Parts: sequence; structure tokens; C-alpha cells
Amino acid sequence: MTSIVLKKASAGDLETLQQIGKETFYETFAKHNSEEEMQKYLAESFSSEKLLKELNTPDSQFFIVWEEENPVGYLKINFGASQTELQDETSMEIERIYVKSSHHGKKVGQLLYDKALEIALQQQKKYIWLGVWEENKRAVSFYSKNGFTQFDKHIFRLGDEEQTDLMMKKVLE
Repeated sequence: MTSIVLKKASAGDLETLQQIGKETFYETFAKHNSEEEMQKYLAESFSSEKLLKELNTPDSQFFIVWEEENPVGYLKINFGASQTELQDETSMEIERIYVKSSHHGKKVGQLLYDKALEIALQQQKKYIWLGVWEENKRAVSFYSKNGFTQFDKHIFRLGDEEQTDLMMKKVLE
């Protein structure tokens, strides 16, 4: 049996985050978007400069799940002004939970979500929120199972494509 370990990421994990970030985003969305738009998005969103800035932002945290020496998923959470939309001091955003498709169904996503919930409770946040693409039925089901409900929608741009994200939240009080 292999060992699964969750570790907080630091600037020293930049290349690992780039690799797992690009790989999991591509696995999740490539079949729904053009190759050109995917490559442009991956280059911009996972550039060293952008990721290093995010890693060094005090109101954001990254965690990586490792199976032995291999990264298999990651989590990014945001607080305060680092939240992508609401920026409510009483809330925490889960910006990303991504897991390699090879590890779907192996509780890696649940491990990442449980870590986010633990931090939100420690910081006495009133609710957790996130955006999830409406066509990502697996993720919508996962969040619903964990007590999230839809409260709004917003547009996510991937290149020239406009996609609808469901905004979901879980009240913690």
C-alpha cells in the first residue's frame, strides 16, 4: 500500500505546482476547449512569475498531496483581499482543488477539501465558497455531497470562450 501525504507548499515547490497544475487542468478541461486556448491559458495561469507571486501572498495557501514521491493533487485557498470575488473577511475561498484523473475515486479530493474545512474552522470563518464549471458534473456532485449549495453564477473566461461557473458556498455556523 502506498503512502498518501498532504503537505503545505512553499516557493520551493514552484516547479511541482506548475507541473501538477498544468497536468490536472489539462486533464479536466482539454476535451472541452481548443488546444490553442488551453496552451495559452496554461502558460499564463501557471507561469513562474504568477505562481511565485501567489505562493508568496500571505492570504493564499497551497497544499500538495503526494503519493510516495509523486504529486497527485493540490489545493489553493484564499482569504481576505486574495479571494477572487467576494473578498469577505468572514469567508474563505477554495480557488482550486485538482486531482490527477488516475487518483479520482481514491479520496484525494476529500483529503484536500477536509484540509480546507479544517483551516476555515480554525480561522472561525462563517462560510466557504468556490466557483465550479457547470459542466464539471463530477466536481459539482463532490461539493454538493460536502454540503455546498449554489448561490450565484459567474463567467469564467478561457481564451475567447465564456463559460459559466456555479458559485457555491457552505455555511459553517
